[in-house]
Amino acid sequence: MHPYASELNKKINETVLEKATPSKLVIVSRKSRLAMWQAKHVSTKLSLLYPQCAIDILGMSTRGDQILDRSLSSVGGKGLFVKELEMAMADGRADLAVHSLKDVPHELPPGFVLAAILEREDARDAFVSNDFDTLDALPPGAVVGTSSLRRQSCILARYPHLSVRPLRGNVDTRLGRLDRGEYAAIILAAAGLKRLDLQQRIRSYLEPEQILPAAGQGALAIEIRNDREDLQKMLAPLNHAASAQSVVAERTVSALLGGSCQIPLAAHASIDGSSMRLRAMVASPEGKQSVFAEAVGAANAPEVLGKVVAHELQRQGAAEILARFVLDIDQNV
Repeated sequence: MHPYASELNKKINETVLEKATPSKLVIVSRKSRLAMWQAKHVSTKLSLLYPQCAIDILGMSTRGDQILDRSLSSVGGKGLFVKELEMAMADGRADLAVHSLKDVPHELPPGFVLAAILEREDARDAFVSNDFDTLDALPPGAVVGTSSLRRQSCILARYPHLSVRPLRGNVDTRLGRLDRGEYAAIILAAAGLKRLDLQQRIRSYLEPEQILPAAGQGALAIEIRNDREDLQKMLAPLNHAASAQSVVAERTVSALLGGSCQIPLAAHASIDGSSMRLRAMVASPEGKQSVFAEAVGAANAPEVLGKVVAHELQRQGAAEILARFVLDIDQNV
């Protein structure tokens, strides 16, 4: 090889990339403080990679943010948090959207793709209270707030003496309701509290053995139109391989069992070298029925491992549990 070939190829690639880089990008995001933090986080990373590109953020209010008096499962699921953002990309107002991955349905609308999964934050749930240190310390009848059927089912299964009540809204709204005394404790994603520099509000962490996290919890995803090959190349450096492998395994379980609506399903993968451990659970909302499965496989084959765990849950009766849950939703809509 010519002694200057490597350097020459590098310069050519840099020139091609510079020419392909747009002069401006617009990130669309929900308007909540956490969502805007996430959008700014991605904006900062992109600015470091492409300083010649101006980056703006378009904040939007989604139906998921507007409907707070009903559970997500009864009004269309977590897809309500992303639909308006996708419309902004479809009509050209925005180039990319930043999501909390746990809010993204496993099946994207035609024409869209997840271009990058950023390095995952803490996937655990957090116990937040002004008076108690742990769930174990709560007295009988204490009210725990959560918006998640997954958390509700896990709490009621282990602590049937507690009362779990719905809690919707952004992080600050939920903390405000706790501080006004409406709840003895609330359960929030640890990642969101850390990103907002509110980790001091965490009294204790709920380990996966206590409450298994939601599929994709703690991970940020960047969504684009699938015809934007220029953006796919630009965003590639932001993709974190291990985080992407983990969430692919988790979302495979969700895809095979859950569809796009909010259901009491948990899935969490952890990687040790070339090996991945995947645990998943399906439960009834009241916590009286549940099935659990886990398996270990190759980290570079996350979909295979996800299928193994999903099939084991199905063998144990997960479909029947979920069918009863969906029927209850239909009867109450």
